Amino acid sequence: MKSLYTALLCPFLIAFVACNSQNNNKETSKSAVEVTQKTVTFSDFKKIKGVDNVQEVPFQVFTKLDSIQLFTAPRKDAPQLKIGNDKFNNYYGFEEFDDFYAIHFSIANNISNSIEAFVLKTEFTAAFDLTLEGADLYEIRSSTIKNVDNFNDKSFAIYGSINEVSEQEFNTAAKNRIDEVLVKNPHIKLVNENWVYSLGGDQLIITQHENVSTEEGPLSNEYIGQSPHLKLEIFCENSVDVVDSYYSFYDLETAAEFAVFTSGYPQIVPSKNWISSITSNNSVGSDFVISEYLPAKQNSEPLLYINFTNFKIANEKAAFWADDHTFYAEVYPLNSAPAKGKKQKAAFIKIQVKANLSIAKEAMH
Repeated sequence: MKSLYTALLCPFLIAFVACNSQNNNKETSKSAVEVTQKTVTFSDFKKIKGVDNVQEVPFQVFTKLDSIQLFTAPRKDAPQLKIGNDKFNNYYGFEEFDDFYAIHFSIANNISNSIEAFVLKTEFTAAFDLTLEGADLYEIRSSTIKNVDNFNDKSFAIYGSINEVSEQEFNTAAKNRIDEVLVKNPHIKLVNENWVYSLGGDQLIITQHENVSTEEGPLSNEYIGQSPHLKLEIFCENSVDVVDSYYSFYDLETAAEFAVFTSGYPQIVPSKNWISSITSNNSVGSDFVISEYLPAKQNSEPLLYINFTNFKIANEKAAFWADDHTFYAEVYPLNSAPAKGKKQKAAFIKIQVKANLSIAKEAMH
């Protein structure tokens, strides 16, 4: 009986030992693979010529992650290197794949030490796909209230509120805007490269602000229209060699003298004699300005200046006042930019200024 039991048990023991041995071999083999797997370094990536002109980059990509993965090929099973996302890193996009962007990356910001790498779309956003999601719209760099500069407060909250709104709300509010629509004065014509006001046989040349010729190049001005409320003619003045332009206001009743100016397309609120503008700042974000026109002095008095940091202006002319305290504008997220065949995403904001700006001034002290 004992012999029979032993005979029956042996095959099971042999099978168990064989299976266990096979599993051990698999584990040993797996361990061997893991041990011999090559560590990926920057030397595994294709060396390329660094980007020395950002204008030639098809698009940039951005990430908010603390660390990112660089792949050697646009495949998820390709060798990859995990690196920290330094705030000074630039990621220049050159091609788009289903799940990846092909980028040029300068190691330690050394242009002469640049590589081609592939990054996941789940970790990066292309410049043309950026939105205001996560952006602190209240953040400001500086402000000025009634000629008092404020470099300490970094939030718009002391002056009012700002929020992103839908395009539908923007378009609906625009139907009831209260700022003026500028109209062309039929008596102003372009004559021999000068704007001339003609009435009753008399002609008056509208002299451009400051000098016609500057160190930056000759100035040119474009007639925009008249403010019926202020009775001022508005021109856009610019230089062929300078990006910045500004809007000049002229009083024809005082021999076409220069009265006031704005840095962006003006919005005029007759109920308050306000002249406002919103324009992209060459350094950081956007500038929002409100001034009050003083007819007796034929000049303006600054009320509020805000340098917002987290958005740029998409269309100055589309901005408007919906009521005495509510201002709408079309903007772009910071770092947003179009690419070939790709449009950047516009967003819409609503700024509500406190009813009494003097209240905001007191809040600064």
